[in-house]
Amino acid sequence: MIYPIRAYGDPVLRAKCQEITDFGYDFQKLVTDMFETMDASDGVGLAAPQIGKPLRLFMIDSTLFDKEKKEGVRMAFVNPSIIDETGEEWTFEEGCLSIPDVREDVSRHPVLTIKYQTTDGEHKEETFDGMSARVIQHEYDHIEGVLFTDHISAFKRQLLKSKLAKISGGKVNVHYRMKFPKKK
Repeated sequence: MIYPIRAYGDPVLRAKCQEITDFGYDFQKLVTDMFETMDASDGVGLAAPQIGKPLRLFMIDSTLFDKEKKEGVRMAFVNPSIIDETGEEWTFEEGCLSIPDVREDVSRHPVLTIKYQTTDGEHKEETFDGMSARVIQHEYDHIEGVLFTDHISAFKRQLLKSKLAKISGGKVNVHYRMKFPKKK
């Protein structure tokens, strides 16, 4: 099942997400559906809040950045916790399925160590670098209620204000389904 992507302004995107304790059939189906949704949306990452589920779950596919070297990973992270971020921050233009047509430079550390569970509940700790680390940090922010636009200057956010209002109001044209916040 392909879920609609929640648009900027939806309160679930600001929620601090809940831990997952049940790794049964419904959870496994959710993981499969999220990968399908990410692929259908041409995303390199997707967090559960982006489909309306306030759960500590996200997946990434950083293989899309360098198909020739076969670097990168395609995997899900359950109940993750970033342990360490190291190296001199580097800037890269980021975007987000929940905030279409907005791209801004964001600085992030090039290396991170993260604890997480696999989709089978196995506990792991790994270090990632480069684009994998960046995508993980972006998706991890989602499960903490943080958006990439929170990492840009207040001045740039002010310049984006009308564009963000249009997105939350449903005035955006994308090739994937979106769900927009209810109007007050």
